Amino acid sequence: MKIYIDADGCPVVRNTLKIAEKFNILCVIICDTAHQIEHGGAEIIVVDKGADSVDFRLVNLIQKGDIAVTQDYGLAAMCLSKQAIVLNQDGKEYTNENISGLLEFRAVSRKIRQIGGRLKGMPKRTGEQNRAFEEALKKKIDCVKTDLVNSVR
Repeated sequence: MKIYIDADGCPVVRNTLKIAEKFNILCVIICDTAHQIEHGGAEIIVVDKGADSVDFRLVNLIQKGDIAVTQDYGLAAMCLSKQAIVLNQDGKEYTNENISGLLEFRAVSRKIRQIGGRLKGMPKRTGEQNRAFEEALKKKIDCVKTDLVNSVR
């Protein structure tokens, strides 16, 4: 099991690294050349700047049972198709049951912006959001490790 972070604009990189270290799990941070990310204890992959370049690299690397951290619905859908576990920065899990609605919301939001409409931005991040993310990530890691142990038996 590995944890992959879509690091372009991800507010929980440090939180994820802390938990990955605690569970002794390799964490892979993927960003483009527009971002300077350096973190000990993680593998850093820097890709050329371009639309979806980070997304495509992450999807090419992720495998069944790995965990992805992203706020990108499109990337989440691609990771789900590879049977990965996907969490957003607030600890919400993207699933096959909720991803279609989220992608539809994204499409509608894009249309609103294209015709000049404005959508309310994200509120300032809170400590509670960080705690919710950390708890969700720990639970998912525990579930994956339990499944691995049970599949060996």
